[in-house]
Amino acid sequence: MATWIDLLDPSEQEVHDALPDSIHEGALKLLLAPAQHEDEPRPRLVGEGTYIFGILLVAVAVPEEDRVYYEEIDLVLTKDKIVTVRKTPEKGEPFDIERVKAVVREGARPGLIAYHLIDEVVEDYLDLIDAMSDEVEELDDHIEDWQPQQIRRRIADLRHDMLHIRRTLSPTRDAIRQIVDNRADIDEDTCFPHDIELAFGNAYDKVLRATEGLDYTRDLLNSVRDYYLAKVGQDQNEVMKRLTVVASLLLVPTFIVGLYGMNFRHIPEITHFGLWGYPWAWFLIVVTTIGQLWYFRRRNWL
Repeated sequence: MATWIDLLDPSEQEVHDALPDSIHEGALKLLLAPAQHEDEPRPRLVGEGTYIFGILLVAVAVPEEDRVYYEEIDLVLTKDKIVTVRKTPEKGEPFDIERVKAVVREGARPGLIAYHLIDEVVEDYLDLIDAMSDEVEELDDHIEDWQPQQIRRRIADLRHDMLHIRRTLSPTRDAIRQIVDNRADIDEDTCFPHDIELAFGNAYDKVLRATEGLDYTRDLLNSVRDYYLAKVGQDQNEVMKRLTVVASLLLVPTFIVGLYGMNFRHIPEITHFGLWGYPWAWFLIVVTTIGQLWYFRRRNWL
């Protein structure tokens, strides 16, 4: 009967007691390392002779704080034992192992337990990417309503989160592929017989769906960003157009006032019109302004 030992933030002695004697120093160092804030160490599943060593990272979104943190689960498999080491993130909760225990039968083989664990990890990625896709669609729906600062901040946060998820999802896919291709196993025996390899094939299909979903969401976000930048440019052009119209409307009256305000001894219009010189200047200002307004309106510049 297989043994499953689950450790949460264990001490060094607890880790030593649970692990096989043949554990390598590098794997032991990773098992004892505290949970990282960023998406490190890299997810993996590696055959190490008499055991298989793995690291899994689960991205968890915190929408109210606009951030993503990572739950780390390390595992060591032998032919009759599986040891899982869960680490509590600095600002988050550890991975809920009870979800896996609920679907694992008593006495299940270590490889099958590992499959259910990895399947839960991939399901979490699918749920997270679906939630991010909904956020991008919401952003697309409200891009005309929300404040520019809010839109820019949301786009930046989503791009940042997608980048980090991509950096953990891709190696998770590669790790599962190691098992599907029978490249990660123990010597002189197997943790993953054919039926479990087939089950890992289903998990691999899910992680491919997650990768495709992330690519789709990223493309959608890029489209939203391009539309927003085009909208900002169009709005700026409209502002510049109106400022140019205002400047043009003031240009001709300024010229007329400047012309008749020059300190010449003899100005023909003033001499000819006499007392009508001042009304004449106003007449020119009003007529030219109305003419400009008519022209701008006809060209749809106003």
